[in-house]
Amino acid sequence: MKKIYLLAGMLFLIAALAGCNKVPAPEERLNEYVKLWNEQKFEPMYKDYLASSAKKTVKQKEFAERYETIYSDLEVKNLKITSLSKEETDWKDKKEVSLPIKVTMDTLAGPISFEKKVQLKLEEREEGDNWFVNWNSTYIFPKLEKGDKVRIRTIPGERGQIFDRNGNSLAINGRGYEAGLIAGEADEAKKKEVASLLDLSSDFIEEQLQQSWVQPGQFVPLKKVSLYNDSLINQLRGMQGVTLQEQAMREYPYKQALAHLTGFIGDITAEELKELKNKGYNADDQVGKRGLEQLLEEKLREKDGKEIYIEKQKAEPVTLAKTPAKNGEDIKVAIDAELQKVIYNQLNNEPGTAAAIHPKTGEVLALASSPGFDPNEFVLGVSTGRYTALQNDPQQPLLNRFAAAYSPGSTIKPIIAGIALKAGTLNPKNEREITGLQWQKDSSWGSYKVTRVKDIGEPVNLQEALIHSDNIYFAQTALEAGKDRITTGLKAFGYADKLPFEYPIRSSQISNSGDLNKTALLSDTGYGQGEVLNSMLHLASAYSAIVNNGTMMKPLLYAEDEKATWKEGLLSEKGAQLLQQNLRLVVQKGTAKDADLPGMEIAGKTGTAELKSTQGTKGKENGLFVAYDQKNPQFVLALMFEDVREKGGSKVAVKAGKAIFKEWNEVSP
Repeated sequence: MKKIYLLAGMLFLIAALAGCNKVPAPEERLNEYVKLWNEQKFEPMYKDYLASSAKKTVKQKEFAERYETIYSDLEVKNLKITSLSKEETDWKDKKEVSLPIKVTMDTLAGPISFEKKVQLKLEEREEGDNWFVNWNSTYIFPKLEKGDKVRIRTIPGERGQIFDRNGNSLAINGRGYEAGLIAGEADEAKKKEVASLLDLSSDFIEEQLQQSWVQPGQFVPLKKVSLYNDSLINQLRGMQGVTLQEQAMREYPYKQALAHLTGFIGDITAEELKELKNKGYNADDQVGKRGLEQLLEEKLREKDGKEIYIEKQKAEPVTLAKTPAKNGEDIKVAIDAELQKVIYNQLNNEPGTAAAIHPKTGEVLALASSPGFDPNEFVLGVSTGRYTALQNDPQQPLLNRFAAAYSPGSTIKPIIAGIALKAGTLNPKNEREITGLQWQKDSSWGSYKVTRVKDIGEPVNLQEALIHSDNIYFAQTALEAGKDRITTGLKAFGYADKLPFEYPIRSSQISNSGDLNKTALLSDTGYGQGEVLNSMLHLASAYSAIVNNGTMMKPLLYAEDEKATWKEGLLSEKGAQLLQQNLRLVVQKGTAKDADLPGMEIAGKTGTAELKSTQGTKGKENGLFVAYDQKNPQFVLALMFEDVREKGGSKVAVKAGKAIFKEWNEVSP
């Protein structure tokens, strides 16, 4: 009986020992290896699962670092390795097996997916026989062989361009130059000369030349130069050791004339990057800084593409993933760049602004601010000294005046007349007995009086009041209509409303408080003093209602926009025609007679806005002129010059307006 128990015990021990040496199925080992791979635990993959032959070709540190570096550089996400093998039944007789897997991942250049046969070898080791992966670099990517490199290439996109209604280029992807020195070919005197021309310090130039990569005869870039800076380009081209290399660059062909409208692009700042990083921007990007470039940044912005490829030692590159570049959207605005150029030139670099709008469609044809600046200069990277000089310039070339609101002066009188006509409080034929140059409602005004420029020596009706720009007549007209009607009427014309225009322009106001509860304020509003303010675009739009028989069109920024009514019923057809006739007379024999042109029927109204804190003192004056050609009303022009007291008042604006209509009539189709 003891012999039977002993034999049974020996059989159990043999079976137990046999169980300890049992070799797992290769599928089990592969699944363990795949699990570690999915978890990106590269060191255990190497240490516990790589075949001895594989370990001879790659060290553990190199193995782990290569995976980590590639996956990091390619921004690999959603890595998934899946075993495709089915359980084998005859593996016991094999020393090597090949089992399929599938690898998928998302990368910065798009998804990558491939299938691979994993070769496992049965090896005898001290800890027991087992299956090990006969790894090589093709396990990372199937065509990545020894000596090959994984590369990333950026496929640059192009920023969207901005064109005017006729296809003229406002902001385009053009060309410019990179100015630099040929290392070793410029002496100290030449370096100082170049530093002066490029507005750089000598220390900066020396730092660039001393960079570790610089070798004698190599081109060392120093600064970008605009294609339009002919004078600088010609000077640099004639200098020994100086080279200009052409490169892609944003261009603004109309320069100062459209600078405030187009704006410019520049290198992204740390603050901008913090705000925009979640939208895919990086430290090397450029963004719109002002104007349309900033307003339309999301539409204009390009998105670079990416390509991940294997750089082969002895074969053509192999693409693993590729995302094409996406160009920004091209934009066509309603602006007529040539008209704007004419207007800007007539502003003559004096502080002022102008807007032009098509009265029938609402298309905004010009938005000019003077003086301007050259946006090409900012694209190149304006120096601190130059920027400070622009900021400190008393003419304020960086100030966008067309986006601001100003006192309209007497240019508001036709609007006040229109409101009173519509309200039925003004009979245009009735004459007012006004004598002298000053008037006040009653003694409640104290020493305050309304002053007019001229006493025509006879009673005044609407026609004469407009021709001679009679402040007293329109102060009385406002008072007769009353604060409620004038306030309601101005609101009907869009005052106190946000201008329905995509470009941010300050809203016009009726008064600081929004009401006209004081009689002096109401009377002052009647002739455009008081606290009423409007932009030149809104003023031109308001006059469009006179041209357009009481309908004011929505101002349109884009050429493709469909025309739409903003305000209607502002005037009766009869009232509009009456104002049209009177505005023509203002040019024929009134305050704007210097704007009369043969072959044209210019109609309009002048204005002088006095900027002073108390009556009886002298302050600055702005001169205004709003006009259109009744014979061919292609546009209503509203322009304003600042500080014209010593320059002839509104005559400055009248002279410029006349020149604009004359020149445009000669050059336009």
